[in-house]
Amino acid sequence: MNEQRYISIDLGAESGRVMLARVGENGIFLEEIQRFANGPVAATGTLYWDILRLWQEIQTGIGKITAENPVIAGIGIDTWGVDFGLLDGQGQLLANPVHYRDSRTQGMVEKFFAQMPREKVFAISGIQTMELNTLFQLVALKQRNPAMLDHAKCLLFIPDLIAYWLTGRAANEYTIASTSQMLDARTRQWSSDILAAMGVSKALFPPMLFPGCPDSNFGPVQNAAGQAIKATGVPVLAAGSHDTASAVAAVPASGEDWLFLSSGTWSLLGVEVATPVLTPAAIKYNVTNEGGVGGRIRLLKNIPGLWLLQECRRAWAAEGKDFDYKTLVQLAREAPAKLARLDLDDPAFLVPGNMPGKIAAQCRQAGRKVPETPGQFARVILESLAERYAQVAAMLAELTGRKFRTLHIVGGGSQNELLCQMAADATGLTVLAGPVEATALGNAVAQAMATGQIASLDEGRRLVAKTAEVRTYRPHCP
Repeated sequence: MNEQRYISIDLGAESGRVMLARVGENGIFLEEIQRFANGPVAATGTLYWDILRLWQEIQTGIGKITAENPVIAGIGIDTWGVDFGLLDGQGQLLANPVHYRDSRTQGMVEKFFAQMPREKVFAISGIQTMELNTLFQLVALKQRNPAMLDHAKCLLFIPDLIAYWLTGRAANEYTIASTSQMLDARTRQWSSDILAAMGVSKALFPPMLFPGCPDSNFGPVQNAAGQAIKATGVPVLAAGSHDTASAVAAVPASGEDWLFLSSGTWSLLGVEVATPVLTPAAIKYNVTNEGGVGGRIRLLKNIPGLWLLQECRRAWAAEGKDFDYKTLVQLAREAPAKLARLDLDDPAFLVPGNMPGKIAAQCRQAGRKVPETPGQFARVILESLAERYAQVAAMLAELTGRKFRTLHIVGGGSQNELLCQMAADATGLTVLAGPVEATALGNAVAQAMATGQIASLDEGRRLVAKTAEVRTYRPHCP
């Protein structure tokens, strides 16, 4: 296998990175070229993404790579799910994309389910109901700013928008579109029934692309975008554009006895299946069937994740107490165990602002002990996450009829040794933690599939396993 070089663009809710990926018979090797902060920007009461700054950072990163690597086999882009930009008839962005934690979706779940029952929506989409989903964002936009939606000619999810700016081609990649709660899970195309209930035209959505397919890509970088970054003609390939889809593609596993946990701002705990699970039990547990690389379905549950700790850090920093994650984990080790358990599905936890106060309020209301120190808050968050992992693992075992033996934790959270051990103890599963940069690796795997360099997702995972740094955590006996 001749080595090929790819550019993996990975945007997360806290940071973005542009990576050079070298794919060859000895494995997949990453080099971080450009890293930059990301986060919401508030203006006139609305939370936005600073999309033009992200675009500038991406161009800078690509330019650095192409200056040293004149032959690039492809560019792949992945980001968080659900958020989007709208283009007018001239292909211009109508407004900055709104952040999924913006308050505009409050009350929109109930409003839409009055038009189409929740059970019917799940039977079609197979997607977990969350207030932040694209479906409810569009319901909110139609109610509050119908003129903008009427003026829009095309909806592009965040990675699709960046690909459009590079290539001039508008398309929706399947894995990112699947997060919207508007696709038909069986046909993997837009649901006419859901769109009709929303009053949104199917014409708003461009053609669908599928990750890792040789005949499914955005096309070459155009001169207008490519000259300054020396990337004209480089193909922009359909990777797993949802960052979790890319992360799961890099799980160094085989067989069917494993679960994945993509751990970062969100914890996404799930299993790969061949077809969507749309049973009454699935709707009861509010699980989700999201698109994966290689034709797979990711049956999973969204859990708030390390967002709670991130927000606590932000609150403490505003008070002049700036803790890094390493310090907080050590303080959590020293704090008493089982002080309190959090209901992580509390809607108050979804929005930014005074997370320590929200946690304390929930504990008081539930009659539990209230954490007082940063170490206690950190421990309560981590223990609550681990217990939630155990609950979801049991749900997935019931829904699939499988017996799981290992839990693969990938992403930034795989570096948190305390959380990894807590997860092993709570689930009773052997935890294999790593790789940290699973998303960028999986992005490269899907690109290599699209160019025909590798034949399958399984082959890509074997390449990841050759170079991945993985730590093992075994459950402690009770």
